[in-house]
Amino acid sequence: MPSLHLRELLRYPVKSMLGESLSETAVGEKGMPGDRIWATRDEQRGGIRGGKKLPQLMMFSAATGTGSAPMITAPDGDTCAASSDEVHRWLSEKLDHPVTLWPLLPAENLDHYRRGAPDDEDFEQELRSVFGRLPDEPIPDLTMFAEVLEFESPPGTYFDAFPILVMTYQSMATLAKRHPKGQFDARRFRPNLLVDAVDDTSPFPEQTWIGKQLRIGDVVLEIVGTCPRCSMTTHATSDLPRDTSIMRHLVKEAEGNLGVYAKVVTAGTLKLGQTLEVI
Repeated sequence: MPSLHLRELLRYPVKSMLGESLSETAVGEKGMPGDRIWATRDEQRGGIRGGKKLPQLMMFSAATGTGSAPMITAPDGDTCAASSDEVHRWLSEKLDHPVTLWPLLPAENLDHYRRGAPDDEDFEQELRSVFGRLPDEPIPDLTMFAEVLEFESPPGTYFDAFPILVMTYQSMATLAKRHPKGQFDARRFRPNLLVDAVDDTSPFPEQTWIGKQLRIGDVVLEIVGTCPRCSMTTHATSDLPRDTSIMRHLVKEAEGNLGVYAKVVTAGTLKLGQTLEVI
């Protein structure tokens, strides 16, 4: 069996903003504490929105501060605490779009999590826009996500669908080799766990784990399915430029998928350098 090691742990305090690297973290049913616990609501079109609809969010970053709320840094270097009374005005001005910033609300607040109005009344065109697909490219199979078609995220969370996203360095290396001009950088893809699958001969090792479990120390994850990639992967983030060729090659080389989603079966603690076992 190829050797698997945990090389990076990443969390994103505000949905669709750049996050922070960790050396150690607890993990439980709702993923990593502090991961995607704030999100932006579009006060013009309605609904919680991420980088699919407000791509400029991807140029912001958020890091856990000394208090209970993260500190947000705008592209111009200006900062504001998520819990500040000024954050709604501040973020709206930085985005040049009316928004508010929200912590997680209880799952029973269904209207808070319900999707806002689509940009296109044609459902197929709306999906093509969200997933960055051209007319001759297939739309992802969304069967696994039927529960959240009505909602922006599973109520009570700001995850797209599942609490943990796992990726390997080898998958990004495969794409970079096949499209050298593209910058296949983890910041485009927002994983929680970046794994080094040493000596694995599969071009996309994590895809072979679907339906299996990963044991990492005392933590057990269930790999529930692949991650269909959306238009977010093509937008500018940090010093990475907007690049629609990223999606063209994701579709060509990997059916538009990169990384796998996981549920937490057994809670515990994750640490950098740990060995992973596929079971």
